Amino acid sequence: MSSFIISGGAKLHGTITTNASKNAAVVLLNAALLNQGTTKLIQVPKIEEVNRIIEVLESIGVEIRWFGKSNLLIKPPKQLNLDNINYQSAIKTRSILFLLSVLLSFKKSFKIPQPGGCRLGKRTVKPHLYALEEFGVRIETLRKHYLVKSSGLHPVKNLVLYESGDTVTENAIMAAAKISGKTTIKFASANYQVQDLCYFLKKLGVKISGIGSTTLEIEGRRSIKKDVTYQLTEDPIESMLFIALAATTNSSITIKRCPIDFLELELLKLKKMGFKYKILKSYKAKNGQSNLADLQTFRSELVALEEKIHPQSFPGLNIDNLPFFTPIATQAKGTTFIFDWVYEERAIYFTELNKLGAKINLVDPHRVYITGPTPLRGNEIICPPALRPATIILVAMLAAEGESILRNVYSIERGYEDLCDRLTKLGAKIKRIE
Repeated sequence: MSSFIISGGAKLHGTITTNASKNAAVVLLNAALLNQGTTKLIQVPKIEEVNRIIEVLESIGVEIRWFGKSNLLIKPPKQLNLDNINYQSAIKTRSILFLLSVLLSFKKSFKIPQPGGCRLGKRTVKPHLYALEEFGVRIETLRKHYLVKSSGLHPVKNLVLYESGDTVTENAIMAAAKISGKTTIKFASANYQVQDLCYFLKKLGVKISGIGSTTLEIEGRRSIKKDVTYQLTEDPIESMLFIALAATTNSSITIKRCPIDFLELELLKLKKMGFKYKILKSYKAKNGQSNLADLQTFRSELVALEEKIHPQSFPGLNIDNLPFFTPIATQAKGTTFIFDWVYEERAIYFTELNKLGAKINLVDPHRVYITGPTPLRGNEIICPPALRPATIILVAMLAAEGESILRNVYSIERGYEDLCDRLTKLGAKIKRIE
């Protein structure tokens, strides 16, 4: 397990560029199997989560290779061999759930391992099962696997999702994409990775309307064979990491290629907390769909909001961006109330910042009160087994005076590429050790 050694307390400076989205990359890698042609994905982040998906797909016969700096070529075989599926890689990622829908176009009966990923309390997969059952799929939950059977798939005139989850919506979309006829999905997530998936499928000839809303209409195609190239959109959660770094360390930096449509509410709440920033330039992403902006942050005096900070489905405050308000709140005058209602246990990890001198009071598994501003000091902490909670500890350590050691950083490397080197270019004193 690798670790980070950090000498914190320094002001950051310079420019950093947002990479493509982890969450879009993992779903598009799976969605490429719907295409019997060759798919080229451009600007794929080289992160551990992507590596695990590649290992799984290669083990079942998919041809995958890197080309250029960060691009992937994916070519599925006519038949997949699930007998040799890489079980150890599969159980390390929740993205294995995408195979529930993708493999329906290859086999009428198959088994896939149950997923791993971030440990955030009870994370039910029932919404996935309920959605796919509507298409004519039967799914049995075994001790270590899901057994999936279908005797005949059909479109769904009115598919109401059990919850507005990103991966649930994506699974329903991918199932509908290979079924002739029109499917209507209601209570869908409109989040950034869902939109990326929809734009990709449209390039494959799947007709989709309602992108960016909670109701999607999909006219699927039984056969898809097309050579396509698709450029991934930048990651708003990575942009938020850099915004949180600037706010917590009270630094002036420039953050390029921020997906601004998915950061508007976060930036508004930060503005009301006293955070100062300026949009330098606005422009389209290379896929011609997403809106990007370059931001400059300025040194600010922060104050706590009177109202609670809580996540909502897009266009609300992103669930994955909520944790970043925790280190920011440690430097805001007053008491901040954060309500993480989605995950049963994620808020518990927020209290790890107390080891750095923060004053965080855990009320229950969903709610914390943070009193600030408090001076942070270096310490040694083991990364929690969850990406965003692990990353906010790193943010706080970069703001903390003295030396810190962050142990077992695999959780962070699941979602961020070359983070040490990129932060070093901002003036951070951080190094990675084995």
